Amino acid sequence: MLKGIGLLVLVLLLGVIGFAATKPDHFRIERSIEIQTSAEKVYSVLTDLRQGSTWSPFEKDPGMQRKFSGSETGKGAIYEWEGKEAGVGRMEITETVPFSKIVLKLDFLKPFEAHDIVEYTIASDGKTARLTWAMYGANHYFSKVMSVFCDVDKLVGSEFETGLANLKRILEK
Repeated sequence: MLKGIGLLVLVLLLGVIGFAATKPDHFRIERSIEIQTSAEKVYSVLTDLRQGSTWSPFEKDPGMQRKFSGSETGKGAIYEWEGKEAGVGRMEITETVPFSKIVLKLDFLKPFEAHDIVEYTIASDGKTARLTWAMYGANHYFSKVMSVFCDVDKLVGSEFETGLANLKRILEK
């Protein structure tokens, strides 16, 4: 009986490992929203990392310590955090195209290490800004195994949707 259970567990474990190996080597999570405001206004909020606490869903950790350095806004602006819930990480704006694109290097250090890219793109017709929030990077084996049990796109994407809704509420006032 124990041999049978052990064999079943081994087969299931090998199945998970094998299935995880079929997952893509890269990931991309992306959500968009239309905001009744100018691209300039959206751009000014996103290039000022200090404003993240007003809209970002990742700013919920009440004991989180924050440090800002580098440029005050735009390329070279750096934000580092450490918190019980938020872990330890750093982001830096590495590229900006006025009123249309902001690229950040995102480094998670704890509780797990990951190095990804965040990209905001803004398209505007003058009255409405369409904001797209994307994150992409390497899909390491640990992430592949995790994705067998959890829909990471849905999990992180729902946080992006919350953040975009917060931005919409703030910018349409």
